[in-house]
Amino acid sequence: MNGGSDMTLAFELSALQELAVPEAVFDDARGWSTYVGVVSEEPTYVVTNYTRKNRIRQDFFSGPRGKAESLESVKRQFDTERHVFVGTDEEDEALAADLGWEYLAVEDAAAAAEWPLASETDGAEQSEPVRDDWP
Repeated sequence: MNGGSDMTLAFELSALQELAVPEAVFDDARGWSTYVGVVSEEPTYVVTNYTRKNRIRQDFFSGPRGKAESLESVKRQFDTERHVFVGTDEEDEALAADLGWEYLAVEDAAAAAEWPLASETDGAEQSEPVRDDWP
């Protein structure tokens, strides 16, 4: 990834879920992005639960809107030189192109930023136990 960019970086929730340590990804991305957030077609509570569980502080999220409306809104609200959407498939790539966002496949983003993918760390010990007593 390019360093020190005036950039808004949006992760599709499924792309974020493919990364081994999403909290570290967000912390790292904050070093070279102005705004970082999550967009998804999933209900708000799904995104909120995931980001809370992974201690991710996002600058924006889709809320009750879908990806297209969210990306349009984010682009209007966050006036940066670049708007980059990290996704997982051809639909995400087409959506980014339609809305004037740069597209980056999660595998390419992970390789460029040296973020491990969850598939690369399967079977590895988790750094802390998973809590199932949290609402």
